[in-house]
Amino acid sequence: MRESRVIALAGVYQACALVHALANDGRADSTAVESSLASLFRIDSDSAADAFGGLPGVRHGIEHLISNFEVGHRQLAISRLVIGVLRLERKLSGRQQMLRQLREGIDSIQRQVDHLGVSHASVQSRLAQLYSDTLSRLKPRIIVHGNPAQLADPRRVEQIRALLLAGIRAAVLWRQVGGSQWRLLLRRGEYTMLARGLLARCTLDRG
Repeated sequence: MRESRVIALAGVYQACALVHALANDGRADSTAVESSLASLFRIDSDSAADAFGGLPGVRHGIEHLISNFEVGHRQLAISRLVIGVLRLERKLSGRQQMLRQLREGIDSIQRQVDHLGVSHASVQSRLAQLYSDTLSRLKPRIIVHGNPAQLADPRRVEQIRALLLAGIRAAVLWRQVGGSQWRLLLRRGEYTMLARGLLARCTLDRG
């Protein structure tokens, strides 16, 4: 269960790190993007790792979790996004109607994913619209800072919103496996140690 919490939290870090990269550089790790977005369509996974298609699917997030938990290496912009996502998920948890709307929206988009794949622009556009119709209406809204040229690009904004939706999905998973802000505050050292072990396993899994 402790490893599941680290994996789920790494999923939040992965989505937020990808959002940060897109907002500033206009590009992000395509494999990690696909794994995060695909997790939206694995609602009933048997394990936290399965939600990302296996442990290597969340490797990018594990690396960022370790980096941000180490003194002197923290990227404040990513940390702020993570905090924003976790707070928004807490607001969402009490909105049953919105949860149903999200589930129905994901189910509807699934058919398009089956034909086009999760990385297709039209799939990401629909995920972005689902985010706008639901989560963007909750307060406080997540504010993404970055390069104005990137944030003025409609396609980039759609990618960012789709990944924020994936971040919320990971935050839901984190809460489901027992994650909480208290655990996050009190067990940073333990989480870092477990994350290092998971990162080593990612390397082994990839041969």
